[in-house]
Amino acid sequence: MSMLVAALAALTVTFSAPGHTPKIGQSEDVGPKWFYTVKVTRAGKPVRALLTMQVVDPLGTPHPVEVGPTTKPITRLPINGRYRDYLIFPPESRGIPLKLRITVVAGGVRRVVTYVVTPRA
Repeated sequence: MSMLVAALAALTVTFSAPGHTPKIGQSEDVGPKWFYTVKVTRAGKPVRALLTMQVVDPLGTPHPVEVGPTTKPITRLPINGRYRDYLIFPPESRGIPLKLRITVVAGGVRRVVTYVVTPRA
């Protein structure tokens, strides 16, 4: 039993993006794409997981991140080790510190990663 617990606890979640200051767009749908990648591994190997991503504003209100150009929220989205997508930040977000909250659930283990961004012109 302790071997199983140790194996489940070794879940690693990595979020990577090109910096903490993405450029804003002309609108919510038009503008520079800010690409990011979420990797989920256990002992260096990809793991199936459920991914939830949210943008948390300065007031603490979470807003679901949408899949690419669609309106489908990234909420309990099944992935297999890696997920790559992009965000476009609207002009209203300029200079406002935002948090990206990445929640991953795999094999009963939950990990939360927070990544702070401040969009710029």
